[in-house]
Amino acid sequence: MMEAIKLYNTLSRSIESFSSIIPGKVGMYVCGPTVYGPPHLGHVRGPIVFDVFRRLLLKKGYQVRFVRNITDVGHLVGDADEGEDKLQKQARLEQIEPMEVAQAYTDSYNWVMDAMNVMRPSIEPKASGHIIEQIEMIQSIIEAGLAYESNGSVYFDVDAYQANHHYGKLSGRVLDDLMAGAGNASRELEGQSEKRSAHDFALWKKASPEHIMQWSSPWGKGFPGWHIECSAMSAKYLGSEFDIHGGGMDLLFPHHECEIAQSTAAHKHEPARYWMHHNMITINGQKMAKSLNNGIKVSELFEGNHPLLSRGFGPNTLRFFVLQAHYRSTLDFSQDALEASEKGLKRLLEAFKKLDELTPSAESTLDVDSVIRDLNQALLEDLNTPISIAQFFEIAKFINSAADNKAKLSAVDIQKLKDAVGEYFEGILGLQKTEQNDNHEVMDEIMQILIQLRGEAKQEKNYALSDAIRNRLKDKGIELMDSKEGTTWKRS
Repeated sequence: MMEAIKLYNTLSRSIESFSSIIPGKVGMYVCGPTVYGPPHLGHVRGPIVFDVFRRLLLKKGYQVRFVRNITDVGHLVGDADEGEDKLQKQARLEQIEPMEVAQAYTDSYNWVMDAMNVMRPSIEPKASGHIIEQIEMIQSIIEAGLAYESNGSVYFDVDAYQANHHYGKLSGRVLDDLMAGAGNASRELEGQSEKRSAHDFALWKKASPEHIMQWSSPWGKGFPGWHIECSAMSAKYLGSEFDIHGGGMDLLFPHHECEIAQSTAAHKHEPARYWMHHNMITINGQKMAKSLNNGIKVSELFEGNHPLLSRGFGPNTLRFFVLQAHYRSTLDFSQDALEASEKGLKRLLEAFKKLDELTPSAESTLDVDSVIRDLNQALLEDLNTPISIAQFFEIAKFINSAADNKAKLSAVDIQKLKDAVGEYFEGILGLQKTEQNDNHEVMDEIMQILIQLRGEAKQEKNYALSDAIRNRLKDKGIELMDSKEGTTWKRS
C-alpha cells in the first residue's frame, strides 16, 4: 500500500490527500520556459520543486509521466494578446531565425537543468510542433459556441463561458472586477476593438505580413495564442483529464485560468485534478525586474560574473538553497543567503563522509528511527523540504556525536542512516554528495597565487611578467581588476 501524500491544491485552496486517476500511475504537466533568452534565477525554482515532487512519487512506487513543454511561438511581449512575439523580437535583435533562437536557448535551459540534477521530462513537446492539435482544439471550442472569429483571429468568449462555468475559480478573480480593470473605454486605443469584450483572450492570432512564424488555418494565416498551447499539448500526452498541473504563481492568472476555461469548453470537464504553484524568488527583498536591473543569469551565478556577486556558487548549492524554503513561500536571494546555504551543505556532506568511518556499537543511544520517520513525513506533508533538511542536520549531529565518542550507533542504525542519505538526500531531494562546481574554491586559491606573483613582479618592476600574467589570463576568459583595496578577478 502506497503512503499517503498530501499537497496544497490551488483549485480548492486546501491541502488534500493525493489520489491518482489511474492507481499507481501519475500524469503531470508543468509549464516550461519561453525560450527567447538565457535561463535566469527565476527559471530554477519551479524545475527543482517539481523535480523533487516527481522523485517523491517515483520513490513511493508511482509510475510518472512528466511532461514539460517548450514555448517557442505565440508568447507575446507583455504576456497579452497584442505586441511582438518574444522569440521573433529576439531573432530580430540577433539577426537570426526565430527557431535558431529557440534551439539555442532550449539547449542552454537544458544544460542548466542537467547541472542542477533536474531529471529530464518524459516528454518535452514544443508548441510549434503541435499546431494541428491547437487548431483542432480551437475548432471544438468554436463548435461549443464559446469562441468566435474576428478579422482572421479567434477569441475565447468569456461572457458565454461564464453563463454555465466560473471563469476565475482558480485565481479567485471576479469577472466584474476584471471588466472594471480592463479599461473598456480604451479598447480602441489598445488595438482590442476586434474583441467582443476586453477580457476575451486570443486562441489564434492573424499574422501581419512581416510576422515570420505563421501557419495556415481555417481562419487564414496566423499563429496560436499562448494559452491554447499548453491545453492542447497536455491533452495530447496526458489525456483530457490528468492528475497534476504545475507552474509558478505568476502563471496562475491569466495563463492557467485560461487553460481551465479552454479545456472545459473543448472537453466538457476541467483538465487537471490538482494544481500546484510555487512562489517567486526575490532578490534582496525586491522582485526581479528588467527595470530594476537585478536579474541574474544562471551562468553568471555559477561563475560569479555579476555585480551582486563576488564569486560563483555551484549548482548543488543553488539546489540546496532553493529547497531550504517551502515551495509556497517566497524565497529571497542574496549572496549572504547563498553563502549560508553553501556552509550548511558543506557541514552535511562532511558529516556524511564520516558514516563509513564510524565504529559500530552493540546498541544505539540515539533515536535514528524517529528522525528518519520525521524526514519522510515532512516530504509527504505538502513537500516540506525545509523540515526534511532540518532532519538531515539532526542526522549530522548524530554522526558527529558518534564520531566524537559522545554517542553510540549500532551497525543497523549506521546502515539506516546511509540508506536515508541515499534514498532521501540524493534520491528524493536530488542533492549530490559532491558539488560539481565547487572547484571555484580551488580556482580562487590558484588565482590568489597568480595575483600575488603578479604583485611581486610589479614591485620588482618586472612589468613584462606582470603584463604577461594579466594578458594570458585574459586570453583564458579571466579578467583582473585592480583597485585601492587590492586585485580581484572574475570570468569575462
